[in-house]
Amino acid sequence: MTFLLAQAQGLRPPEVDLGPVLPELILVGTAIAAMLFDALRPSRDQRLMATLSMAGIAAAAGASVWLWSREGPASVLGGMVAADRFAVFFRLVILGVAALAVLLSQHYLERSGDARGEYYPLLLFCTAGMTLITAAADLIMVFLALEILSLCLYLLTGFSFRRLASAEASMKYFLLGAFSSAFFLYGIALAYGATGTTNLSEIAGSLSGELGSVALALGAAGLLAAGFGFKVAAAPFHMWTPDAYQGAPTCVTAFMSAGTKVAAFGALLRVFMVALSPLTWDWRPFMWVLAALTMAVGSVLAIAQTDVKRMLAYSSIAHAGFILVGVTAGNQQGMESAMFYLAAYAAMILGAFGVVMLVSVRGERHLSLASYAGLARRSPFLAALMTLFLLSLAGIPPSAGFIAKFTVFSAAVQAGYWPLALVAVLLSVVAAFFYIRLILLMYTQDPEEAEEVRTPPMARLAVAIPALLTLLFGVLPSLLFDVLRSASVITF
Repeated sequence: MTFLLAQAQGLRPPEVDLGPVLPELILVGTAIAAMLFDALRPSRDQRLMATLSMAGIAAAAGASVWLWSREGPASVLGGMVAADRFAVFFRLVILGVAALAVLLSQHYLERSGDARGEYYPLLLFCTAGMTLITAAADLIMVFLALEILSLCLYLLTGFSFRRLASAEASMKYFLLGAFSSAFFLYGIALAYGATGTTNLSEIAGSLSGELGSVALALGAAGLLAAGFGFKVAAAPFHMWTPDAYQGAPTCVTAFMSAGTKVAAFGALLRVFMVALSPLTWDWRPFMWVLAALTMAVGSVLAIAQTDVKRMLAYSSIAHAGFILVGVTAGNQQGMESAMFYLAAYAAMILGAFGVVMLVSVRGERHLSLASYAGLARRSPFLAALMTLFLLSLAGIPPSAGFIAKFTVFSAAVQAGYWPLALVAVLLSVVAAFFYIRLILLMYTQDPEEAEEVRTPPMARLAVAIPALLTLLFGVLPSLLFDVLRSASVITF
């Protein structure tokens, strides 16, 4: 017994460095505090909850900025979480999306009458899952973070009890999401069977040293790509997107369209550019086909839509294809171009859905394209911002969308994939049709209603900030590329 006590006294507990997960701890802590506050002092006035959520997001952003210059091990918590600038960049983009989503949500929930205390905690939990998945250095951690953000999004999609379409969209999203999770788990199992580990850097080491089974690893790559393809809304895994975007409350759609795509692509880049980098020449052709199919499906089907939320949903599918063009390049330039595209896309789509929310007046009204006829006379401010976002989504200079498309196309050409770049350029021309059609409706048609669209100051701020970023990244893209040169280097 004395020997055992002596041995126990000599043991030292393992050092646990929680610094690299401080943003997630802040978000989760704020969400729990918000839940307790709502349980103890329930109120229909959600302004205090929104303020608390903004404070938590701001604190998490401050912690992320601190991590940018942090010195220490490349990964923590047993190699499960990466502590690099790649994760910091994606955290800051996602936290920016979450902050603007809180501003939009406050206006939407007050106007629609759906304000309930659980909304903001769900938003914060979802944001924590989004930020964690971009820092995950192990496939198990990727899956856990993926499920955290997915479960919260299922609930947020069906948050409106007043609309049957919201519950229906949530159920479709949940069922297809569960199906995609099975693909992802099977891919993790094959990756473990091929290399004997789920750690991303160790997987890369096993495949580089030819210690793993290449056949099993290729099967894992295909299944993991299918799982990620569902989250980024890549064809043919896009079936949930139009219904979920249309049925969800518009503030949730704005958050989901920007945040989910940024988070999922961040994890996809880390997995394929690190763990599966020895198989780059093998998975590039698959990405080539996936990118071309996604661009074609999104660009062509968007033309037939008469609902603006469904149109933007198919637009998001097309943009997932454009981002996959940068991923297909499979090199440093391709990674930088994809990261720039994600930041620019987050600003564009968040602003576009913000304008849609404000034009809908109350709840989910006025969502048809015909409702935008004469918007320039009813609200010149919203019409001007929507025009900017649509032109940027179409890739018209001097917007961020033009720079984003130009960089991913250039990366593909320099990697030798000029046929894919040519397909992308042609489909960009096709996609420009439905953007320009909506612009013409706003400026050349007479309005169906003479009622002026009123927007409160905070809602104006929520759509003005993305507009400013869209212009800034288009006119001065070097501001973001200077950051990306160090953020795009993934270390373990």
